[in-house]
Amino acid sequence: MNNVEAINWKTFKDVLLQHPDLDLQFQYADGKLVDAAYHITEIKQAPITSVDCGGVMNTWTEIIVQLWVPENAEQQERSMKVRKALSIVDIVEKMLPLNPNGTVKIEFGNSEFDTRQMFPNEMIVDGNALTVDLRPDAVQCKAIGRGGSCGTNEKGEECCAPAVAEKPKVQLVNLAAPAEACCTPGGGCC
Repeated sequence: MNNVEAINWKTFKDVLLQHPDLDLQFQYADGKLVDAAYHITEIKQAPITSVDCGGVMNTWTEIIVQLWVPENAEQQERSMKVRKALSIVDIVEKMLPLNPNGTVKIEFGNSEFDTRQMFPNEMIVDGNALTVDLRPDAVQCKAIGRGGSCGTNEKGEECCAPAVAEKPKVQLVNLAAPAEACCTPGGGCC
């Protein structure tokens, strides 16, 4: 996760509840705030089940808050109040109970910034604003996170694939052979 400690939904919502009268801003890059005319268009809950390169099944839930800025938005001096964002959360949670342990991601993009999902890195109170500082996610290998490695070894074998035990070799005996051939030297029974 690019060294960003993920914030769960309960923690994110609790911070919002502590500051209902502040303006809610989102910083998507250093010194760049989402335009104050943004809307929260939807909140998605995404249960994810995956199998990683080491053959281990993983499950988690993501709560994705989508921000959108209309093309012809009128200039606004201030972003929406936290209270307004909480009213949208209330509408969502009446229909879709959100997992309090779900990882929060904020989805945003504009003409200068490709749409992506980012993690809330910090939630900073500064004057009349609560600013959610966003940081990008990064691709990661769960096998490495468990202490394994990823890729291939010097023989070209996949090193994070599940281990396959080599089957023992069994010597077969012909049980249909005549009885007299079974116990004589060279008869194949020993």
